[in-house]
Amino acid sequence: MTDIPAKPAATDLAKTFDPAAIEAKWYAHWEANGLFRPERPDATPFTIVNPPPNVTGSLHIGHALDNTLQDIVIRHERLKGKDALWVVGTDHAGIATQMVVERQLNERQDKRTNYTREQFVDKVWEWKRESGGTITRQLRRLGCSMDWSREQFTMDPHFTRAVVKVFVDLYNEGLIYRDKRLVNWDPGLKTAISDLEVETREIQGKFWHFRYPLADGVTLDDGRDYIVVATTRPETMLADMAVAVNAADDRYTSVIGKHVKLPITGRLIPIVADDHADPELGSGAVKITPGHDFNDFEVGKRAGIAAGDMLNMLDADAKVIQTTDDLIPASYLGLDRFDARKAVVEALRALDLLDYALVEEENDDEGIVSVRKVEKIEDRVIQTPYGDRSGVVIEPWLTDQWYVDAATLAKPAIEAVRSGAIEIVPKTWEKTYFNWMENIQPWCVSRQLWWGHRIPAWFDEDGTIFVAETEEDAQTQAGNRKLIRDEDVLDTWFSSALWPFATLGWPDADALLVNRHYPNDLLVSGFDILFFWNARMAMQGIHFMKEVPWKRMYLHGLVRAADGQKMSKSKGNVVDPLGLIDQYGADALRFFMAAMESQGRDVKMDEKRVEGYRNFATKLWNATRFAMSNGIGASDSVAAPAATLAVNKWIIGEVVETVAALDAAMADLRFDAAANAIYHFVWDQFCDWYLELIKPVLAEDADPAGAAETRAIAGWVLDQILVLLHPFMPFITEELWDALGTRAQPLIVSAWPTPAASVDTEAKAAVEWFVDFTGKLRTAKNELGLPPGQRLACFVGEADQNTALNFTRWAAALTRIARVDVAEGDAPTGASIAIVVGEATYIFPLEGVIDIDAEKARLTKALEAATKEAKSLAGRLSNPAFVEKAKPEAVEKARADHAENSADAERLAAALARLG
Repeated sequence: MTDIPAKPAATDLAKTFDPAAIEAKWYAHWEANGLFRPERPDATPFTIVNPPPNVTGSLHIGHALDNTLQDIVIRHERLKGKDALWVVGTDHAGIATQMVVERQLNERQDKRTNYTREQFVDKVWEWKRESGGTITRQLRRLGCSMDWSREQFTMDPHFTRAVVKVFVDLYNEGLIYRDKRLVNWDPGLKTAISDLEVETREIQGKFWHFRYPLADGVTLDDGRDYIVVATTRPETMLADMAVAVNAADDRYTSVIGKHVKLPITGRLIPIVADDHADPELGSGAVKITPGHDFNDFEVGKRAGIAAGDMLNMLDADAKVIQTTDDLIPASYLGLDRFDARKAVVEALRALDLLDYALVEEENDDEGIVSVRKVEKIEDRVIQTPYGDRSGVVIEPWLTDQWYVDAATLAKPAIEAVRSGAIEIVPKTWEKTYFNWMENIQPWCVSRQLWWGHRIPAWFDEDGTIFVAETEEDAQTQAGNRKLIRDEDVLDTWFSSALWPFATLGWPDADALLVNRHYPNDLLVSGFDILFFWNARMAMQGIHFMKEVPWKRMYLHGLVRAADGQKMSKSKGNVVDPLGLIDQYGADALRFFMAAMESQGRDVKMDEKRVEGYRNFATKLWNATRFAMSNGIGASDSVAAPAATLAVNKWIIGEVVETVAALDAAMADLRFDAAANAIYHFVWDQFCDWYLELIKPVLAEDADPAGAAETRAIAGWVLDQILVLLHPFMPFITEELWDALGTRAQPLIVSAWPTPAASVDTEAKAAVEWFVDFTGKLRTAKNELGLPPGQRLACFVGEADQNTALNFTRWAAALTRIARVDVAEGDAPTGASIAIVVGEATYIFPLEGVIDIDAEKARLTKALEAATKEAKSLAGRLSNPAFVEKAKPEAVEKARADHAENSADAERLAAALARLG
């Protein structure tokens, strides 16, 4: 690529880190200069595709996690010199988008049906041009370095061409067919929807028990002339086609093959044997409505009822219609399904066919025993399916739809994971993947909408189907007979399943792009779309490209509320990522997402931690200001500069180890480990220790050569930090990179660190001695309530040669940083602090420093309180009633409080022991 002119280096930095001041500036600079995909034709390609968000969408916290992880990966690979392509685009979101536009029409007292299909689709495109870019603008705010020059949309002409070709090819191969089956029907939207669009809610309902009379004078062995069935949906009785019992149930073996005569309709239906009926549940007999229940549909097929013969009693609005046998009374026709439910219950009550029990009641005053009927109607919490967008109850509905033979397509995708051609990370998801793929059902891909990819199928007057890429081709197949095109569109998941290769221009574009970037290297997505998107991409990619769509598939968890609950608007616990960016900056939110992303676990939202990572950015900002104020600037060295001072040798070794840790973590997609490695290096090793230790050296008076060396190495280390941290915090790192000096390239396209150095074990041991010594002393001071700056005398017992050397080497730092004065001779008796570092024990007398008796009293009181609270919490946690019945968040808080109080008790006991 050509050199990008860097902005003039800043001479200083503002005192306060302000994320908003730098984010928009740097994103515009990156995008305007094509830095998200620099020209690297000879570099190794690395490709990822984003799970395309709905064009109607806005950035939610799940998007923030998903896209942050992808951006970390792509920025890391770009820094490693790869031809890194992150394909970006949006999904046309058939149902969601049509709803948005229809809602706008309704607000103007208008409706879709006032327009032709073509006119309405034009209105959708108009909406897309005006309002469809919200989420792509928001992804930019997050810092996503996507190749916007190749932004995709699933309704783009080249993508539509791919979708049509795939449908036609699969049809010609016998892998797409039209069939009559049950679907999830949304009466509000009047379309079939996928399982993903079904939301299960717990609803308080009823469980009615009815008596179905046996036909032809047949009775059970106990003499009853009826069979009891129970249902939560009485209205479906109008389309019952069988009663199922278990063949092993002795109560019913004599009537298998006999019939019952349905109340209301008078329909004779058979009693069939099927394992679906559980003798242990209810009466052991189950009413079968194959046209309106998914389980019943399978029972009906096993009983020999063809799908085309199954009765349908509802129209698209879920209102009662006449069945093919004309047995539903006219009074029920046109009723809403829930009104029909009430009517059926009342009719069976009037016919005395609501099952009941006889209960004896005795009048205490008169001693008279009476018998009362108690109808068997149970209150029950029912798992009820709702349309996630329409908010109405979903109806299993028997209708003609288009299906993909998913079982055939799944076999190569299963083998791809078994063979390792696709690696699933974490590996624990493999079992779930295999279980679903090996039991996959036909995939319904038709939707009753106007917005979407219209199915390329035409029908003649006899109902013969002609599938072709164009109407002209279909007309040729039909011999110029009059044709009518299928009204349906394809399921949005069908088109997005082609995302890894159709976004590269397949089948029409330059084959070089497809060959170079297919298969993709990695897919990052939430586990919740493993089947709806990921598995279908695997099936379609292998089938059409003869190769897996990606080599690795990383599945992350969900972002949950702080208490572990799933976020939802109804609970009021939804977190707006844009609000967090406004408050703390994109870098802080991104780092939080990476640090909390632990394989196999959900992310619990914690705004305090986001704030903490903003503070981390501020610490780096201030460290850079300190460096610049001391003459430290951009390094002109890729490899580590030569070092003679122990502190400089040590920090170079820390860089070497941090680079290795980051490389290992990123190779394993351990985002939390990678974030942890760079965080602790920046905060602990660099800011807290290295900058403190080099302050005297930078004074120059005593050692000008050492000061020059230190400036060169400090500048080099700061550069390494900015590069290593850039994938996680791109904005602040680019700003500081620019501020430190003139650069040949912006940070985003610089090179990943190659220190060309090793760890100096002697220097490492020397610095770690000082860090250990100072850290333990600070801890002891804190336990006793001493201020960090309190000076203490230090006595050394049995000092060896190394100890003496360390005291000599760190004399100035011990005085300035550790705040100790090295004393000669033996330590006085009495209360003191004692710490062990290496082989030596160090004594710090406390006489005259603190009031020993008062401190003992304070510590004793605090210890008693912590011990008492810990014991109380331990008792509560050992009580099974609390652990099993309390809210999970209450139990978790009790455990955390117990751990905290136990740790406090140990710390306070240690402090008391120091005082003797």
